[in-house]
Amino acid sequence: MKILLDTQCLLWWHFESRSLNPEAFQLIQNTDNDVYLSAASSWEIVIKYQLGKLPLPEPPHSFISAQLISNHIVSLPIENRHVFRVGEIPLHHRDPFDRMLIAQAQVESMALLTADPVILKYEVKSIWASRLKPSHLTRRQPLRKN
Repeated sequence: MKILLDTQCLLWWHFESRSLNPEAFQLIQNTDNDVYLSAASSWEIVIKYQLGKLPLPEPPHSFISAQLISNHIVSLPIENRHVFRVGEIPLHHRDPFDRMLIAQAQVESMALLTADPVILKYEVKSIWASRLKPSHLTRRQPLRKN
């Protein structure tokens, strides 16, 4: 299976977060799967690191390179066909990085491993990565006016 990692999933994987569900963990570990990290995720990590929102054990270029090599993850570049696809998908999500991941997963026929419930609104093969259920699947009782 071809799997594209959402940025959060890569970080959970590295930090061995208990937030990543066992199925997602096994999918990343399984050498029969081709696991990819988008250049968009690398870009997002660099920006968050620069803003002080993402502490890393080493600078982003070293961290990302080490993750790719040690986990046999393939870097997925951003191509024009991915960019053009971003312009064709609905605006459910405003995050440009997530929109690029959705477009890349669609264009490249990959499953997107994610913990973002908004991504599940798109026509993209997705695999839920969190131990928590997506919030939009949880039914809430409507408030009644008396």
